Amino acid sequence: MKRILPALGLLSFLAACGVDGAPVPPEPKPASAVTISGEGRIGAVAKL
Repeated sequence: MKRILPALGLLSFLAACGVDGAPVPPEPKPASAVTISGEGRIGAVAKL
């Protein structure tokens, strides 16, 4: 157990620090021709 915890700590550190290379931004997406508009309401109705 004493060997597993440091190994897991080292593995998580290596996985988090960019072992696979420098970060690359995603490719830009083309503009969409679809637009969404509308109105939303949230509420409750009760009859007493």
